[in-house]
Amino acid sequence: MQISMEYRGVAKISGPLIFVEGISNVGYDELVEIKSEDGVVRKGRVLEINRGVAAVEVFEGTSGLSTTKTSVKFLGKPLTIAVSTEMLGRIFNGIGEPMDGGPPPFTEDYRDVNGLPMNPYSRDYPTQFIQTGVSAIDGMDTLVRGQKLPLFSGSGLPHNLIATQIARQATIVGEETGFAVIFVAMGIKHDEASFFKRSFEESGALKNSAIFLNLADDPPVERLVTPRSALTLAEYLAFEQDLHVLVILTDMTNYAEALREISAAREEVPSRKGYPGYLYSDFASIYERAGRIKGRKGSITQMPVLTMPNDDITHPIPDLTGYITEGQIVIDRDLHRRGIYPPINILPSLSRLMKDGIGKGKTREDHAPVASQLYSAYARAQDLRSLSTIIGEEGLTDKDRDYLRFGEDFEKRFLSQRFDENRSLDTTLGLAWKELSLLQESELTRIADKFIKMYYQHP
Repeated sequence: MQISMEYRGVAKISGPLIFVEGISNVGYDELVEIKSEDGVVRKGRVLEINRGVAAVEVFEGTSGLSTTKTSVKFLGKPLTIAVSTEMLGRIFNGIGEPMDGGPPPFTEDYRDVNGLPMNPYSRDYPTQFIQTGVSAIDGMDTLVRGQKLPLFSGSGLPHNLIATQIARQATIVGEETGFAVIFVAMGIKHDEASFFKRSFEESGALKNSAIFLNLADDPPVERLVTPRSALTLAEYLAFEQDLHVLVILTDMTNYAEALREISAAREEVPSRKGYPGYLYSDFASIYERAGRIKGRKGSITQMPVLTMPNDDITHPIPDLTGYITEGQIVIDRDLHRRGIYPPINILPSLSRLMKDGIGKGKTREDHAPVASQLYSAYARAQDLRSLSTIIGEEGLTDKDRDYLRFGEDFEKRFLSQRFDENRSLDTTLGLAWKELSLLQESELTRIADKFIKMYYQHP
């Protein structure tokens, strides 16, 4: 039986937090109703309990609250959201309330936003290829069902375009009907929110998607709940309804900034760059909600997007994310300046589970050696670019010039594609062989002769 306790007045208001003294029978993460002097009710949750004092984060912010005339009711239950397959095709705010003018989801099933820990013994290893329609990802840094593969970007780079394109195009080939996308946008501007809505609606992708939006002028406390609300729905769809769910989280940097703001309001001792010392474990509580469970058909795959402050990949946000996730896709500012979209730099990018999701019976038998050869050739082309700026292109051999030409063509034809261009894997690998055919056949040392005979295009 749930017992609700109501208290009149609060001891202190600090930023998005209120502090209530003299509490009893109150639990961590408990849902709270805060009633202001004018009768308006806001929601919150218990963030910390210490010596009879509860710190409560208020989702709608503390503006207009009074320390003497505010009443606080502890509801004796955690924050929950409704979950239903009817939520696909809908747009919600950070705590699962409709933003599209429609009614609340019709369901009696409510789940704790904190989810249930996935037993490590029950986890199944990710081995199935997800096609995003983006050549740089499908060909070079393959996404695998159940994987956590983040996009590392920078301010002003088109990571939101890439995230939207992936959300529209992603599919598991042969299982299109069992695929859903949950798109989570945190701390975004109103024009960005309009772009996301319009893109999903015009492409028809909204019918198999659920969108959770937290705007920049929404309280930071709601930003901390937004990814958890979305992942709660993802867990229901994946493990109760047997869907393959792709969750895209943008932008985790905005999430981390909100976490730092709440930490400062709690007067906690800061760690690296002012972020709380538990940033790693907090990230892990989100990222580790991806995966597959033995005996269940569904899965959750995550693509978190984060902007690296000052393009610094050693910053705590990308650094800690890299420890938890299985690789990274790096958006490059130099490629963006040269008009290449998507500006994905394949050299620092990596998908650690790629080897398990490609090859015979999964993608194509030549996929892995082709990707390896492309990496090798592009790395050499980049080295020769640097060398040619010193000694001039006339100082290079004919073979070196072939690699320079390969590098230019690789960026313009393989990496570069339109925002609305959805390439199949066969198209991607066909383009890869066109690029490799710019090199002499003897240079393809990482590819078996049988594949060279099948796919190499002689001049």
